[in-house]
Amino acid sequence: MRLLIMGPPGAGKGTQAVSLAERIGGAHISTGDIFRANVKDHTELGREAQRYMDAGDYVPDEVTNAMVRDRLARDDARDAFILDGYPRTLDQVSTLDSILGELGQQLDGVVELVVDPEELIGRLLKRAETSGRVDDTEDVVRKRQEVYTAETAPLLEVYDQRDLLLQVNGIGTVDEVAARIDVVLPA
Repeated sequence: MRLLIMGPPGAGKGTQAVSLAERIGGAHISTGDIFRANVKDHTELGREAQRYMDAGDYVPDEVTNAMVRDRLARDDARDAFILDGYPRTLDQVSTLDSILGELGQQLDGVVELVVDPEELIGRLLKRAETSGRVDDTEDVVRKRQEVYTAETAPLLEVYDQRDLLLQVNGIGTVDEVAARIDVVLPA
């Protein structure tokens, strides 16, 4: 099974993606992990990404796309994966379609964790308190939610039009949300 997991910051994507990958017997592919691994391993793509990150700039799509292409081509992602953090733009949706086409694959579903915005803000502020992150102020957290909504809504519409969107209530315990995800997954 080949899946994407989407949802706003604080929805629990990372937590759910890890356990979902285990349940489907596939790779958990996080773009953040891909970036860190390429930088740590001093790959050509990692060195290129590091230049942008060191300058405080966004890593260009072509570098991100190349890293995702490389990761999806690995053996552990051949039959099943959960992609976490990609795509983030409509251009990346098209690129992902091309990558999967090259690999003779297609998506089976897009899991969207749906959580009330005020619940998300509360979760992130609590997480900021416990982790000691002083940069996660309420204004910053609200801005991240707004950016996610503005940038991601078009992607969700695309996947909904393709009948791939699987909306799941993301409020509850980790196990409750996982059970809801399992119910909506394609057979």
